[in-house]
Amino acid sequence: MNLEYITDIGKRAKAAQSVAATLTSKQKNDALVNIGKLLRENTDKIIKANKLDTENAVKNGISEVMIDRLMLNEARVNSIADALNTVVELADPVGEIEGGQMTPGGLEIIKKRVPLGVIGIIFESRPNVTVDAAALCIKSSNVAILRGGKEAINSNKALADVMREALKQSGLPEDMVILIENTDREIATQMMKLNDYIDVLIPRGGAGLIKSCVQNATVPVIETGTGNCHVYVDASADIDMAVNILNNAKTSRPSVCNACESLLVHNDIAKEFLPLAKKKLDEHNVVWLGCERTKAILCDDEILTATEADYKTEFLDYKISVKVVDSTEEAIEHINRYSTGHSECIVTNNFQNANLFTQRVDSAAVYVNASTRFTDGGEFMLGAEIGISTQKLHARGPMGLRELTTTKYVIHGNGQIR
Repeated sequence: MNLEYITDIGKRAKAAQSVAATLTSKQKNDALVNIGKLLRENTDKIIKANKLDTENAVKNGISEVMIDRLMLNEARVNSIADALNTVVELADPVGEIEGGQMTPGGLEIIKKRVPLGVIGIIFESRPNVTVDAAALCIKSSNVAILRGGKEAINSNKALADVMREALKQSGLPEDMVILIENTDREIATQMMKLNDYIDVLIPRGGAGLIKSCVQNATVPVIETGTGNCHVYVDASADIDMAVNILNNAKTSRPSVCNACESLLVHNDIAKEFLPLAKKKLDEHNVVWLGCERTKAILCDDEILTATEADYKTEFLDYKISVKVVDSTEEAIEHINRYSTGHSECIVTNNFQNANLFTQRVDSAAVYVNASTRFTDGGEFMLGAEIGISTQKLHARGPMGLRELTTTKYVIHGNGQIR
């Protein structure tokens, strides 16, 4: 029964995609504007549905940090609607001519940008992803099959219903956005193998979800999201700057993938920096898991001993692993060993060390003297993002409209044969 259910969704999506590929920018923009309008008009309904999800989350003992990711209020619904305007204003990449040439035999070859097709998106408890992902798919002439977590099912249903109604009112196929309402895990596994209907799968969530998709999918997967991000404080760092960057990267929103999870400090500055950093993070009750040198410098019995597993962990919470290193090279080696390839930062006033760090750290976003929290489609001027790719093919870093397209060659001739 589950296979029939997901196969039927795939067929509907494929049928909608044949229409989506022919839509003009105006048609897509008008639909997005209408989605924003209906979201605002249905705010009370959306918040009511979300309340069911947050109440269930509390009953199930989900952490406050994760409940914050799940929760919607009037301001957040308005923010989701506002984000649609940003997508409307973005240039439409579909149909863009990338290049072309005339062959000696008279063939005119044109390389143009086209949609990927049907995009399956598996995500966890953030209901704003439902709209962000769908909006980018609509603007790039793709069809979105959305499979959210059971924690947000009521919120996702309410949001998807609004989007489908807006598409229908705009004269577009409502199946350009399809929410999988069955939260059975078997459905997600079958979705990962729906090669006849889904062109690419994008998981958004924790390490477990990403690993499951990579190991089980036969549909091509773009890995996104897992962020074991580092801040390295070099010997020449401005200490006040370093404290501020660390505090922002760790505590401004610890549940997101671009939050700092690990701190590295050069031994020459550690005795001066670590007490100030600890004092600042104590304002947010951050739990420290430190190496022996960290513990010796701070002389704090509450600091736990960091394990190998801790240095590998994306905490998504008020926790941080800490290590004192003897060189920039050691910091780079540590990062490349434990990083998930998301975002890393060096705080330094040494030009050579900054260059070494940016050249050798193998992550999608590498910062010099700025918080890792900027790794975001909006902050990178891409508009809303569908995810942050931590792999190297076919996209890397924040994925906006352009990353949801591919290319095709269109060739015009006048009877040539080979």
